Amino acid sequence: MRIRTVINLVIFLIISITLINVSFAGNWHQWRGANNDGISNETDVPIQWSHTENVRWRHPLPGEGASTPVVWKDKIFLTCADGNDLVLMCINTDGEELWKRTLAQGNRTKRGGEVNNAAPSPTTDGKHVWAFLGTGDLVCYDFKGNNIWHTNIEERYGNFRLGFIMSMTPLLYKDRLYLQLIHSNAWLVLALDKMTGEEIWKHDRKSDATAECEHAYTSPILYRDSEREFLVVHGADYVTAHNLDDGSEIWRCGGLNSKASYNHSFRLVASPVAAEGLIVVPSAKNGPVLGLDPSGAGDITDSKWQIWKLSRGTPDVPSPLIHDGLVYLCRENGDLICIDAKTGEQLYLERTHRHRHRSSPVYANGYIFLTARDGVVNVIKAGREFQIVSTNSIGEAVAASPVIADGTLYLRSYDALYAIGKKE
Repeated sequence: MRIRTVINLVIFLIISITLINVSFAGNWHQWRGANNDGISNETDVPIQWSHTENVRWRHPLPGEGASTPVVWKDKIFLTCADGNDLVLMCINTDGEELWKRTLAQGNRTKRGGEVNNAAPSPTTDGKHVWAFLGTGDLVCYDFKGNNIWHTNIEERYGNFRLGFIMSMTPLLYKDRLYLQLIHSNAWLVLALDKMTGEEIWKHDRKSDATAECEHAYTSPILYRDSEREFLVVHGADYVTAHNLDDGSEIWRCGGLNSKASYNHSFRLVASPVAAEGLIVVPSAKNGPVLGLDPSGAGDITDSKWQIWKLSRGTPDVPSPLIHDGLVYLCRENGDLICIDAKTGEQLYLERTHRHRHRSSPVYANGYIFLTARDGVVNVIKAGREFQIVSTNSIGEAVAASPVIADGTLYLRSYDALYAIGKKE
């Protein structure tokens, strides 16, 4: 009898551990998810809700912020304004605030309050969380809310000279944080030690951009396949690839802002996205979108390394999405463009919700989620034919991208954080 009891206990523990591992399999630890591409592998994601329907909980926030939350197991981290303070918050997946830390003072807003100093998104490795602010403050905290280190990037590398607010989100990879600072006072790519904030390398990124084109609001991404891995930096009229060891430039591609009819306000905001064998590079002002072969070298402008080029129709702020051989481009006005990832052939251009779109699209379980500034989210059937499956609204302003983790859709408005899914 005792042996059977022990066996039953062991079976129970194995099942419990398995369920825990499955439950926490879908961490969303950085902006745009596990692979920085907006793709979730979750299979039980809500596609219909309102400000009350299918809302597990709503946690009010002390102020505005455009940063996307990150989720690791049962903890959610986000930055926002709190009066004049800029804070990092830790909320559990039951909607309870665990702690809040003030990182800096002096919140600043632009575009009528559309963006503020809490625009960059945090990132986590499961033990620590890093947060960057438009003030230049860069911090590392542990999961209990203890400060590990705090530095100011603006003080170290020069004042940010931008028309708007520094909105770059640092990229965490292995033991480093990668940053790009592209503005009128500096064009730098940096690698910092994630546990100390100390500089590992600094690369001066050259450009012939002028006027407002000197400014970028994009974020670095990682390209990785079985043969290579490198950093992709987008801004000041060029997209460039950089060696992770020392920041040296591998290749660069121009042709985004025509020299013959140069647009002096051609600031780049939408970041590239990568899939194996392809990097999709947006531009600005209804300009081109490029599909690049990542194996190039040197100047690859107008070369064989340019797989395809869409001459017009770029997203202005939302980053592209690549899934199952298709590229999705959500334009600022809500138009959705779908193109073939191999050829660049446009399969459709369809209208969704006619309102400003700032959030980047995400994919889960056969659906594309497009989030508008007024809180309306259109759920689109993924595939070569356009179909709106549902239209949902929380009725609050949203600039952050959606987050999907453990079967829950998280929407961060300027007023609150929503956990959307069937109530348990």
